[in-house]
Amino acid sequence: MSQSITKTRTSGPHEMKIPSENAFHPGKTGAGELVPSRYALRIGDIDVMIVSDGVLPLPTQMLGHNADPAVRASWMENMFLPADAFDWPLNAVVVRSGDQTILLDAGLGLDPDLNLPRAGQLIKRLQAADIDLSSVTDLVLTHLHMDHIGGLVVEGVKERLRPDLRIHVAAAEIEFWEAPDFSHTQMPQGFPDALRATAKKFLHDYRGYLRPFDEQHEVAPGVTARRTGGHTPGHCVIRVASGSDALTFAGDAVFAVGFDQPDWHNGFEHDPEEAARVRVELLRQLAASGELLVATHLPFPSTGRVAFAGDAFRWVPVFWDY
Repeated sequence: MSQSITKTRTSGPHEMKIPSENAFHPGKTGAGELVPSRYALRIGDIDVMIVSDGVLPLPTQMLGHNADPAVRASWMENMFLPADAFDWPLNAVVVRSGDQTILLDAGLGLDPDLNLPRAGQLIKRLQAADIDLSSVTDLVLTHLHMDHIGGLVVEGVKERLRPDLRIHVAAAEIEFWEAPDFSHTQMPQGFPDALRATAKKFLHDYRGYLRPFDEQHEVAPGVTARRTGGHTPGHCVIRVASGSDALTFAGDAVFAVGFDQPDWHNGFEHDPEEAARVRVELLRQLAASGELLVATHLPFPSTGRVAFAGDAFRWVPVFWDY
């Protein structure tokens, strides 16, 4: 990797540093892309890169199936979003701490039964960023929905991963997907079957790689996974902390509508009431601390902070640092 002087991105003041051997290389733009679909920053001594897996078109009802349709439509209009369906962003994260390269979630992959051609871009975008799959030492899965694990079951991917890869996932999540309950979800037709099939294949193919944890696990120095439950029983968030900087990858605990409408139930939540409680608690913590937030379905690069706004919250995106 280049040893030229580059400007690092931090959650504090910018400074000029010579990057370490582990610093992310800017890579090259992928074929057919106008701009690279990745964003790099530094959390203290830890390198972080957010990588877009693409977008997933879904009905707007999925954002709040317990909300009054007129109120939901008004929210969509105020956000200049389509009334019926819009593109959900899909984001994953790569973290380098010490000699470990950690991938947080693995994207959608490719399901031939679902017409989702604009998602499942993670593997080729990692390659465009000069991140070889064989360099990944650890993988942390926020949960086992297919848009977080599907990239692992694409043909040829497993063979490119190192045989000693450690996949960290909450034990409660593994147990849940042995016999998943979809009775409280509100998903489009075809999605429950696809989710079941992908989770089943993942658990079959990667059982020997799994490193289950109960409530909390330090994956690497400064990188800690914590089970929250709610969205799924074993859903977890990952906090990256170094020095005075910190960032939380919230997975599916927070959606774009969740700041000013935290009580709206997302259609993919298996326990909507608990998911709302988890969301409010997490947003309160982040608003109080001022730490950075990244989440799977916030608009790329999904990096920002949370502020209190009356009884709800406000999303404050970071200014893109070129």
